[in-house]
Amino acid sequence: MTQQADRPRVVLGVGGGIAAYKACEVLRRLTESGHDVRVAPTEAALEFVGSATFEALSGHPVRTGVFTDVDEVPHVRLGQQADLVVVAPATADLLARAAHGLADDLLTNTLLTARCPVLMVPAMHTEMWEHPATQDNVALLRRRGVVVAEPASGRLTGKDTGKGRLPDPAEIVDLARLLLSAGDALPRDLEGRRVVVSAGGNREPLDPVRYLGNRSSGRQGYALARVAAQRGADVTLVAAHTADLVEPAGARVVHVGTAEEMRQAVLSAAEGSDAVVMAAAVADFRPVDLAEHKIKKSDADPPPIKLTRNPDILAELVQARRDGANIGRVVGFAAETGDRDSTVLDHGRRKLARKGCDLLVVNAVGDGVAFEVEDNAGWLLSTDGTETPIPHGAKSLLAARLWDAVQRLL
Repeated sequence: MTQQADRPRVVLGVGGGIAAYKACEVLRRLTESGHDVRVAPTEAALEFVGSATFEALSGHPVRTGVFTDVDEVPHVRLGQQADLVVVAPATADLLARAAHGLADDLLTNTLLTARCPVLMVPAMHTEMWEHPATQDNVALLRRRGVVVAEPASGRLTGKDTGKGRLPDPAEIVDLARLLLSAGDALPRDLEGRRVVVSAGGNREPLDPVRYLGNRSSGRQGYALARVAAQRGADVTLVAAHTADLVEPAGARVVHVGTAEEMRQAVLSAAEGSDAVVMAAAVADFRPVDLAEHKIKKSDADPPPIKLTRNPDILAELVQARRDGANIGRVVGFAAETGDRDSTVLDHGRRKLARKGCDLLVVNAVGDGVAFEVEDNAGWLLSTDGTETPIPHGAKSLLAARLWDAVQRLL
């Protein structure tokens, strides 16, 4: 297959665990999004997924040893030419071999020769993940600059449940794309920090079947929680309505519906936190009256809906901190549109002054950013007067740059 220079080159390592079948979905998502992917499975991985599957999905031959096509020196070339190495799943055995520099197959040789970002995504039973040997190996790899992702919690092999599940393929690909765009995006600089993130849009009921809502998908809040968890933070994600998003690995998720439910959950979680990021699109208003029965359609015009204001959670967090609550840095989001008298930034500056938060992310709604899309852009405004442009890119990249700013404040 002819190499296209403009396609990011990714090596996908696959360890020998039952989660190897999920590597096929990781591979499919990477190739369909324009990446040139070469798969380097272990021999044990081929017990779960045959080489023909990886070859068909990648368009490249699959090798496991170093003595095939020796003239091409694959055990050196793969790592040297890669823009990113992803290992999913990374078994306890594979983490141990990588940590101690063993090189007895193509994948472990590639890990030694790679000078690009390396993302290892563990998958194993909880007891294996928590074993001191595994934890020491993970710590050693992280000290060397390898990104070892936090595993998810959930159903494992058989009837077992716990921490050690391979994160969803969509989440793995999101982390991979983040590292390709910014190799420094996932340092372990939030370890020991407690952070709270809100996400999604509230639904305020009108009657038993209808509600007032907004267009927020929750993607930006979920990206913030995902990146914070992978940077080592203890994350509580307060999630209103979202677009069927995968829960971020390593985060604790509290599901809510209305703005009042979100208020209670955020204020409870914020006590003792180092940072609270209000990325949710909190409903500004709610109906005064909730109809007991479904409002019937008739020939007459429907009765007007009387609205009342919802609580301002962001302002309440700032005021609670002023009153002595143990709440760290507070970050707000503002989705704005310009008008005849003011630009998006003008509105953002006034909101920052009015709310009193430490940082405010201002998004210009439209042009493929903010609501219901994969990407975002805007400005990061600080109370010290700095205004940092955030270029158009994936929401995970905006999340990484925001956590960079929060970490500097912490």
